[in-house]
Amino acid sequence: MEAQFAIAGKDFVVSVTDKSVVHSIVKMKHNQDKTWQLSPLTLMSVCGEPGDTDSYAEYIQGNAKLYSVRNARDLSVGETANFIRGELARALRSRNPFQVNLLVAGYDKEKKEAALYWIDYLAAMAKVPYGAHGYCSYFLYSVMDREYTEDISLEKALDIVKKCIAVIKTRFMIDLPDFSIKVIDQSGTREIAQEDL
Repeated sequence: MEAQFAIAGKDFVVSVTDKSVVHSIVKMKHNQDKTWQLSPLTLMSVCGEPGDTDSYAEYIQGNAKLYSVRNARDLSVGETANFIRGELARALRSRNPFQVNLLVAGYDKEKKEAALYWIDYLAAMAKVPYGAHGYCSYFLYSVMDREYTEDISLEKALDIVKKCIAVIKTRFMIDLPDFSIKVIDQSGTREIAQEDL
C-alpha cells in the first residue's frame, strides 16, 4: 500500500515517496523517509517489506560509500543501478531474497544528463523516463503517460507530481497524507515541501 514514483528530465529527476509505514491494517509510522542518499548526485527510493527495505538500503548505501572511499570517486547513476540489480539477483538465488522495489535517480556528471532506473524485487531493471512502484502505480502511469514529454521542464514535472498526488488522494482507498518530494540535479539533492507545489 505504498506510493513511490519519479520523473526524469534532461538535467533533473523528481523523486516522490509516501511517508507511511504500514503492516497489515496498522499504520506503524507516518514520517518515514524512504529515500537513501548513495552519493551527492545519486538517490535511491525503496518500497516493500519494512525490514527488507531498511536492511537492503543500508547494505547498498554502505557499499556505495565503501566504493567511493576505496576508489576516490563515486559510482555513477548507471553503475549504482547495475550494482543494486546484481546484488538483488544474487540474493534472489540464495535463501534470503529481499522483497524490495527501487527507483534509482541521479545526475551523471560525465554524460551531463539525469537518469532514472526502475528495479523490482525480481532484479528486473530498466532505464525509464518515469516510473512507479506500489499499488498507486495503477493510477499514476496513466497520468504520467498523458502528461510527460521528452523536453519536460522542472516546473512541468512538479505539476505532474501535483496531479499524481491529487489522483492518489482521490482514487486510492488508503489515505497517504504526506509525501517526500526530492529533486536531484547537477547541484545535488534538495527537498521540496508538499505545500509548495
